[in-house]
Amino acid sequence: MTEILQQLVDGLGRGSEYALIGLGIALIFGVMHLVNFAQGDLITVSGYVTYALLTAGWSWWAVIPLIVLSATLTSVVIEFVAFRRVRGASDTTMLLTSFGVHFVITALFVMFVSPNVRTFDRPGWITNTVTIGSVRLEVFDLATLGVTIVTLAATAFLVRRTMFGISLRAAAEDFAAARLMGVRSDRVIQGAFALAGLLAGIASVFILMRSGRTSPNFGETPMLKGILAALIGGLGSLGGAVIGGFALGLLEVFLIARLPDELAGLTNGVVFLLIALLFIFRPGGIVSVRHAERV
Repeated sequence: MTEILQQLVDGLGRGSEYALIGLGIALIFGVMHLVNFAQGDLITVSGYVTYALLTAGWSWWAVIPLIVLSATLTSVVIEFVAFRRVRGASDTTMLLTSFGVHFVITALFVMFVSPNVRTFDRPGWITNTVTIGSVRLEVFDLATLGVTIVTLAATAFLVRRTMFGISLRAAAEDFAAARLMGVRSDRVIQGAFALAGLLAGIASVFILMRSGRTSPNFGETPMLKGILAALIGGLGSLGGAVIGGFALGLLEVFLIARLPDELAGLTNGVVFLLIALLFIFRPGGIVSVRHAERV
């Protein structure tokens, strides 16, 4: 029982990162019907900001708000420079634009920074543990889970209780009707990208603390896990993306703990196989979503 509780907290901590990224992806998809493959590049940019500031002697506590800010601003800039130009275009065009943004950002870091992995010191406290009864839990996992819960609660309040949130949900439900009712499309889409960037920035803090490194394609794996989380939950469902993120994190941790040592490296393969079976028998994901007309 003690081992299961430890794995549960570890899985929820890891799933928190996936849930935040998946929620950002679901937000953009809900408004634009776009699977944003450039979402992972927000983490890459944040990684290099972290590396530069820590190398310059900044403390982690001073760097954290700048990680979140850099991801948010990068998301807004990407929307303004790339996606605004193709708004209203075909799904294929927007998807190719998403891939193009990803490859351009990766190439810029390769050419003008370095193709090599950059490492930096992790905070000393992330290896600390706290004992609750007979269960020893990592402080890092508890912090990740706690911040994620607060972030998700604040996001839920924003989406359900503010005028921006009402406009966002109306646009996701039926964009054309929302515009006829006075919803300003530019403001809603900009806000969606800013919120998605904010969520990615918060996830980046914990991802970078956990890894202590960055590279030009560092954000690819978290991006894929975020997309998987959104797909598991039902693409376009905000609550589904959160459920999918936590489910994916728990699945990974329990597989790592249960698989024999010689098969531990196959964890991702087993995860993808189980997810493929989910898509075969329930292609809409855990939460069914009614899709509206695209922007």
